[in-house]
Amino acid sequence: MKRRVVLILPLALIAICSASAGAEPDSGYAVRQRVVVGGDGGWDYLVVDAEARRLYVTRGSHVQIFDADSLKPVGDIPDTAGVHGVALAPNLGRGFTSNGRANSITIFDLKTLKTIEEVRIPGQNPDAILYDPASKRVFAFDGGSADATVLDAGDGKVIGTIPIGGKPEFATSDGAGRLYVNIEDKSELVAIDSAKSAVSGRWPLAPCEEPSGMAIDRAHNRLFVGCSNRLMAVVDAPSGRVVATVPIGAGVDANGFDPGTGLAFSANGEGSLTVAREESPGKYAAASVPTQRGARTMALDEKTHRIFLVTADYGPPPSPTADQPRARPPVLPGTFTILVVSR
Repeated sequence: MKRRVVLILPLALIAICSASAGAEPDSGYAVRQRVVVGGDGGWDYLVVDAEARRLYVTRGSHVQIFDADSLKPVGDIPDTAGVHGVALAPNLGRGFTSNGRANSITIFDLKTLKTIEEVRIPGQNPDAILYDPASKRVFAFDGGSADATVLDAGDGKVIGTIPIGGKPEFATSDGAGRLYVNIEDKSELVAIDSAKSAVSGRWPLAPCEEPSGMAIDRAHNRLFVGCSNRLMAVVDAPSGRVVATVPIGAGVDANGFDPGTGLAFSANGEGSLTVAREESPGKYAAASVPTQRGARTMALDEKTHRIFLVTADYGPPPSPTADQPRARPPVLPGTFTILVVSR
């Protein structure tokens, strides 16, 4: 996932809508809980295991695990240098982390949360990572080498690499053997056949620019892609065709879809969560929920329909320099916070 400068923009306090649909005046969603957990390090992806009731939060050099209901810490996976993402394989009792600085994947036991093995991979800076149940393989998408590393989830051995042809960002799976990954620097969508470990499709995402987050509605073969130009692109997954766009807030880095409610979400670094609903074929209404500045990564709990976001408090940004004209504002120590959004 990309490391962006956090945007300091006014919160959108009223509903927004696509040009082709009416606005939803009140989504009913709001931040219901804020839990300050502190700790050092930045953060990236977070993942919910709805059945085991665990929330995984990557923290730069380790992964914190919380009880998904109480948000009390229940474990920690250490020594994951530059960790970006977590993939879970419940049928195998294993989890996997993508360690960007170490160019490795850590395999851990889902029951004990203990490390089983750290696997060095040929890819550079593995970022997004997912487990594909159809092929029983793990795919780590390598931002530094523009490819994907394929790992046998059972024995932890590297099977090979797949050239992607650009910088991969977030990825998802249809659960039946087809993967989808955003290509950030080319504003493209790539499909991968998991059994063949090969690219099976490539499509432009225009008018979407610099795609980042992505979620999937498996029942209807729809992808929801977050774009840096304040759009959510709704994509027909089999054809790769953009069928609708929805205005969202600035600074998106993660998207979600709740099959229980039929709603799609965009976590925006400006401090908002976009909630989008299809009102008729190809026509979406959306509402903007105030969250907190910097809350741009998310995980959705399909069992409770709650949404988890993470952020922290920031100090004033440093003065710009020639080397860093847009330097990030510093994170204030001890302020790392989990937000819980629900109806």
